[in-house]
Order: sequence, then structure tokens, then C-alpha cells
Amino acid sequence: MAASPAPLPVLVVLGGLPGVGKSSVAHALLSQWPAVYLRIDTIEQALRDSNVLAGGDVGAAGYLVAYALARTQLAQGLPVLADCVNPLQVTRNAWRSVAEAVQVPSLFVEVVCTDAAEHRRRVETRVGDVAGLAVPTWDAVQRHDYAPWAEGRGHRLLVDTARLNARDAAALVLAALRSQITPRAAAPPG
Repeated sequence: MAASPAPLPVLVVLGGLPGVGKSSVAHALLSQWPAVYLRIDTIEQALRDSNVLAGGDVGAAGYLVAYALARTQLAQGLPVLADCVNPLQVTRNAWRSVAEAVQVPSLFVEVVCTDAAEHRRRVETRVGDVAGLAVPTWDAVQRHDYAPWAEGRGHRLLVDTARLNARDAAALVLAALRSQITPRAAAPPG
């Protein structure tokens, strides 16, 4: 594989339903592209563990923490990889606003698994890797509030993990970073 792009301040957001392979793609990507890794599952579980939330309901708090951390890291010149469901247009717009606030490019990657039987198998056999986090059931995944991505709202790369393994999916994301993000980030203003 060709060398990975230089770590410029850029926001990459991996979104998709639980069990589609976002974290696997993230780990494969991070092995080739150094970035600050913000995983919503980790942030939300830390908030639950703190016992400061009313009734233990995280609500939007995990995303709000992640937006603030991403903004800080991007402003310091570091690339950021966010791993989250990113289920609604409001969350997608918020990530876009983070990148715009610090004037860095962004790449949105929707991770899907078009093989429903494989997706279900992954969800039902998933072993949690965040201490204390209860992994969702297949029924919960199917009921998850997840809005289709609106066309014309910025660039979105679609990655199907039913067709690509994590390493190949990461290579696709890196290629998109090279062709769409890096040239814009390196271009002179004006």
C-alpha cells in the first residue's frame, strides 16, 4: 500500500449503525494514519461510570464532549478520527460545524453492512471492548433511530463492510483523504 497522507488537521467521521464494523475500520485506519481517536462508546461509558448523570441517561452529552474534544485537537493542528453512530442530520451538521469552526477539511464516512444476515451475526456475537458497556441486541440495532443521509450535504464516502474487510475499507478511506482532503488542505488560500 502507498504511504499514508501526512497528518494534517482534518476531521474524519465514521458513522453507521452498531455492528457494521466502524471500530474495526477505525483501528485499521489508525494503524496507517496517526490521528486523535474519539470513540463515542468510550466517552458515553465514562459519563455513565461517573454517576453524575440524572438516571444514567447520557443523551447528547457524549456527542457534545466529542465535539469539544475534536475542536480542541483540530485547533492544535492534529487530525481527528471520530467513531460514532452519527444517526441524525443534526449530529452530522454538528460535526460539520466543528470542522468549519476551526477551518479544517472533513470527510464523512458512512459504514454499512449490506448483508443483513452478516450484520445480525456480528451484532449477536459481538464482544464488548469498552469496560462496562452493554453491547446492543439485534432488536435494539433494528429499532435504532437512524436517518438516511441527505444528498447534497457535503461529501460522504460509503463503505460496505459486507464487501470489504477492515483493512481494505481503511485503504479506501485513505485514498479519499489523499484525493479529496489533502489537496484542499494544502492549497493556498484565495
